[in-house]
Amino acid sequence: MQIPDKNEIFPLPHYNKLCFLKNIIKNPNIIVGDYTYYDDFDNVENFEKNVKYHFDFIGDKLIIGKFCMIASDVKFIMNGANHKMDGITAYPFYIFGKDWVKSTPKAEDLPYKGDTIIENDVWIGHNVTIMPGVKIGNGAIISTNSTVTKDVEPYSIVGGNPAKEIKKRFSQEKIDELLAMEWWNWEIEKITEKLEFLTEKLK
Repeated sequence: MQIPDKNEIFPLPHYNKLCFLKNIIKNPNIIVGDYTYYDDFDNVENFEKNVKYHFDFIGDKLIIGKFCMIASDVKFIMNGANHKMDGITAYPFYIFGKDWVKSTPKAEDLPYKGDTIIENDVWIGHNVTIMPGVKIGNGAIISTNSTVTKDVEPYSIVGGNPAKEIKKRFSQEKIDELLAMEWWNWEIEKITEKLEFLTEKLK
């Protein structure tokens, strides 16, 4: 049985625009599952550059599951982009120091949306932007050029700015079966044996 190596950076011979993402990540606050791939028009190193406002002192995480498909120019906006918005102005005077530091807000006064979580088997199209604290459910598809501002239900297709549900991929009964199946947690040998089952049209 020949199985692609999950620890290989570039799984396609002679092609360095697509990588198994977990093998190039350096930031410990970005966690990626096995076989999730990232495809970039220019350089796969762009992925971490496209995780924006991800500051260590905030501590939020970007968590991506297994077998996800991430296209070029996908951007993740993290919690460091948030400004305090309940004053007369949202301008962050304090970041410029000097006498302006007296306006430094308490950590609990800053908007914090939590970790950004992409579950398993999620397909994210070209030039999608995902906002802080969003959770995208298993099997979801995010259409090209979408801006995702709120959670996405499992096995739904969303698109637009802000992204809205276009339709469910399957009936709720089938979705429940798939969520219970959790095929992405099978041993890779079983996945390999069951490829025809996993890829044929769902009845």
